[in-house]
Amino acid sequence: MEEGLISSEDLTRAREEQERSGRSLGRVLIEMGLFTEAGLVAALAKHLGLEFVELADQDVDHVAATMLPDHMARRYCVFPFGFDEQGKLKVAMSDPSNVIALDDIRTVCDKDVQPVVATRGDIMAALDKYGSLGGDSVDDLAGEMMLSDEDDLDGVEAADAIDDAPIVKFVNALISQAVGDRASDIHIEPQETEVRVRYRIDGVLHEITTQSKRIHAGVVSRLKIMADLDIAERRIPQDGRISVKAAGKKIDLRVSTLPTVYGEKVVMRILDKSSILLDLSDLGFTEHNYKIYSESFTKPYGLILVTGPTGSGKSTSLYATLNKISKPEINIVTVEDPVEYRLPGISQVQTNKKAGLTFGAALRSILRQDPDVVLVGEMRDQETAQIGLEAALTGHLVLSTLHTNDAPSAVTRLTEMGVDPFIVASAADCVLAQRLARRLCGKCKEEYRPTVEELHTAGLPVTEDDLDRFPPLHRAVGCTHCGGTGYRGRLAVHEIMRINEDIERLIVTKASTDEIAEAARANGMRTLREDGLSKVLKGHTTLEEIGRVIV
Repeated sequence: MEEGLISSEDLTRAREEQERSGRSLGRVLIEMGLFTEAGLVAALAKHLGLEFVELADQDVDHVAATMLPDHMARRYCVFPFGFDEQGKLKVAMSDPSNVIALDDIRTVCDKDVQPVVATRGDIMAALDKYGSLGGDSVDDLAGEMMLSDEDDLDGVEAADAIDDAPIVKFVNALISQAVGDRASDIHIEPQETEVRVRYRIDGVLHEITTQSKRIHAGVVSRLKIMADLDIAERRIPQDGRISVKAAGKKIDLRVSTLPTVYGEKVVMRILDKSSILLDLSDLGFTEHNYKIYSESFTKPYGLILVTGPTGSGKSTSLYATLNKISKPEINIVTVEDPVEYRLPGISQVQTNKKAGLTFGAALRSILRQDPDVVLVGEMRDQETAQIGLEAALTGHLVLSTLHTNDAPSAVTRLTEMGVDPFIVASAADCVLAQRLARRLCGKCKEEYRPTVEELHTAGLPVTEDDLDRFPPLHRAVGCTHCGGTGYRGRLAVHEIMRINEDIERLIVTKASTDEIAEAARANGMRTLREDGLSKVLKGHTTLEEIGRVIV
């Protein structure tokens, strides 16, 4: 319904629901689909004669952003982001009628306040991004850490320096800023004379800061202490785990150190538990692909394989599948290396090669634990593949991953491992291949007309005569909301091969991958490129991005 045009009948229904549920009228209007949150807040701002702002498009003044304590800003859902021409503190509020909040802000900040209106989601996102740094940028904190007369600290000496506030604040700021920027990994890389910090955001590395080499030992030692690693050992790689609270939520980090010629490189994988609570519908499945996949994971037995390179979202898809099928009536057991996310209600086993607990050994034990569903982190060898496939044949639903480029090559990979083709054909039910492409920023993407050359490069046989009838595409531009990249978030591109009788016969006869792929396409499989191009046509991503992730 067009916002602002609400019938008296709708308003009556909304008020009745408000009285029945006790929720606010605004929340009821949003849930009934009569307003979007942004539309409702904009209408409220207009009614009160205040300005409505989208914080993602505002230039945030870091001084203003840190004038109010984070706990108070979150309690009142407010975000100070700048100053007006009279020097008043501009504060975005979701409820500008809260006079108590305005009085408290004036008292704490010792400033006159100019309220503006923003959505609650925008305010909380801004607090997550700016509120946790405590007013200190990464560069400012690095400057505080500089040692006046010494060139460097070795690992043991740096242990004494880690209680120094600038080092602690610098490391905390690195982690908080990474979480606020939606990074998946933090890279701390020593060079000959400097230390480079990069974040991987939406699958692409971005340089955040470059600092003097003199801060390197102190930062690495601080991280080693947090991860319970040996700070005196710098000759061999080490792995650990850190749990911190950043941006108002608990975050786990998997820490890996690696000795290089210029010192130890540290990479921290940010494990945000909210990513594993995704619903399968959030992963970008088309209706066609979701129907095929859901038919497989709702069966009581069979093997489902998810394939793709490292970082293609295989684990996220498997966890989302487990979330979908998990219920008290079934026993789900996983064996992983390592266990990155803890799943409630599911028994998880971590492999330990030194103790002899390999994938194969763990899987044999798991099958004596009366499981209904088994997740095997990866089918790395013939033993694991053989046991997993036999489990699928004996009444278990087995989910696992393989590193292959597409869905048809997964079944030939299993036979190449030494598994009997008849067992592969009988046990395998579905293969899901996927890639992750960056999603276009909804704030700044723009329409354009592609050229014939661009479409040919993407694999679309379009002629000059067809070009006028071809729908417009979208391209990345860049704005403050997406950090100037033109992209914000990622979406999955899928290829799902159902193992039917035709493909079973080909597997048993050891047919080539090309023959299996041809049969799969004849039976309705849409390739990764076809699925990617469908998402380009819908305006979700770009031709360049599909070309980057799909070779």
